[in-house]
Amino acid sequence: MSPILVWAILVSQLLLVAAMACLTVRLIRGPRAQDRVLCFDALYVTAMLLLLTFGIRTGSMLYFEASLAMALVGFVSSVALAKFLMRGEVIE
Repeated sequence: MSPILVWAILVSQLLLVAAMACLTVRLIRGPRAQDRVLCFDALYVTAMLLLLTFGIRTGSMLYFEASLAMALVGFVSSVALAKFLMRGEVIE
């Protein structure tokens, strides 16, 4: 990899970690449950992007598969949490 790409990936990883820290603070301090669900959704997307940057940096396909699994589980969990907040039950 070129040195510019290595630095770009490193900077993006640092910014993603900073975003995850801000989202964690918002997740803890969120005034309503809807805010917490939205932060949880953004947190799993950010974690998935961090895994993708690790995969690019190392060249391992394992990180790409893990990020795909995380995206699927995160989407299902955010839909389930949204449904729970709307109706009070997940399974009808």
